[in-house]
Amino acid sequence: MSKADIGLVGLAVMGENLVLNMESHGFTVAVFNRTVQKVTDFINGRGKGKNIIGANTIEELVANLKSPRKVMLMVKAGKAVDDFIDLLIPHLEKGDIIIDGGNSHFPDSIRRTKYCEDKGLLFIGTGVSGGEEGALKGPSIMPGGSPAAWPAVKPIFQAIAAKVDDGTPCCDWVGENGAGHFVKMVHNGIEYGDMQLICEAYQIMRELLGMNADEMHQVFKEWNTGELDSYLIEITRDILAYKDEDGKPLVDKILDTAGQKGTGKWTVLASLDYGAPLTLIGEAVYGRTLSALKEDRVEASKVISGPIPKFEGDKKLFLNDLMKALYASKLVSYAQGYVLMKFAAKEFGWHLNNGGIALMWRGGCIIRSAFLGKIKEAFDKNPNLSNLLLDPFFKEKIEASQAAWRKVVSTAVLNGIWIPAMSTALNYFDGFRNGRLPANLLQAQRDYFGAHTYERVDKPRGEFFHTNWTGRGGTTASTTYTV
Repeated sequence: MSKADIGLVGLAVMGENLVLNMESHGFTVAVFNRTVQKVTDFINGRGKGKNIIGANTIEELVANLKSPRKVMLMVKAGKAVDDFIDLLIPHLEKGDIIIDGGNSHFPDSIRRTKYCEDKGLLFIGTGVSGGEEGALKGPSIMPGGSPAAWPAVKPIFQAIAAKVDDGTPCCDWVGENGAGHFVKMVHNGIEYGDMQLICEAYQIMRELLGMNADEMHQVFKEWNTGELDSYLIEITRDILAYKDEDGKPLVDKILDTAGQKGTGKWTVLASLDYGAPLTLIGEAVYGRTLSALKEDRVEASKVISGPIPKFEGDKKLFLNDLMKALYASKLVSYAQGYVLMKFAAKEFGWHLNNGGIALMWRGGCIIRSAFLGKIKEAFDKNPNLSNLLLDPFFKEKIEASQAAWRKVVSTAVLNGIWIPAMSTALNYFDGFRNGRLPANLLQAQRDYFGAHTYERVDKPRGEFFHTNWTGRGGTTASTTYTV
């Protein structure tokens, strides 16, 4: 057998499926796993009779690769990635490429890009979204790192990626060093937000409207044929229809405590670092942590009372309002995510293709949805768009949903229904569209107790002032800075 086009380390589910995807598109793949028996099992199992070369050592893996050698790591994020990079380096030559396809934190990818380039190698940190099915049939792939590496991996990555209706692959170069993993992180943050919003719509239907799983299944089925058409709405439709062995809805038997792997938390921490108001995703992350306090919540439910949910209006009209509220809130989630990417690009000097990112998210990934094409159009029209809510299409959509959105949020709040993400989305919208927020009073407070200074509306920006509010202070002010 001739030498392989690419090598892959890590034969867990994602790794195996990516190998089979690559092989099905005409590429020969060499594989290695730390537990060598997995290589044997794979070659004799799912990989039997295919153009896949098994290797028992890293040295053997590298020896079976065409030049420039390309090795993709599909191992647990963190120390394992660094360990394998150090194991690979002695066997590689100048211009060879190491690819990290795991869910790594973007600062690690920034560090690894420099580390590899300092040794004459090239590095790619790439987000891969779509789960195990996507890995096999076509994921969304978000590569960043050493720009010189892109031409060598582009044919492979774009061949195995998901395709949109016109055949365009959901994969393109994202940007320098950690940009690929940053964009994947934001994707996961938006995923947190989308899931929380859908769960809040479900909670409103269940707690306020008294609907059962079959009735909710029909609603999500209908929603998936319109503007809310998306992967997460689609799977919610299917989940609500799924019956346990006794014929009752399985979803009703699942404990209400959510897990998380940390990418949502990373997104929120990054938003704090770079000053992007990512309120919706923040609430989605905190929503999961609150759900984990199951015992405390059960105890509180016995001793703390609230309003008893009671709905007296037209259920069909309210469900239509709920659909609009969910749509408007989703727009805010994507708008906030793009603001974060914009701020990070400025911080790190990345040249992000915002429209291209939307295109990468249109297929294969978890947040794929109908309106991502509209996001691409928005950035095609105005590459310097500061916020998606200022694009004419999204401005019109969110304004048209506004009355329904307010009705749903106020009705839920009056009835004691927990909707942190949907309500914070509306609050962000109201804050963003307001030309004067009460931060003038906040700055006065800061200056009063800490001499932190303030700017004036009747003076040029950048001039700072301090007032001796009590008559007991002096004229000395603190240094003005922004965290």
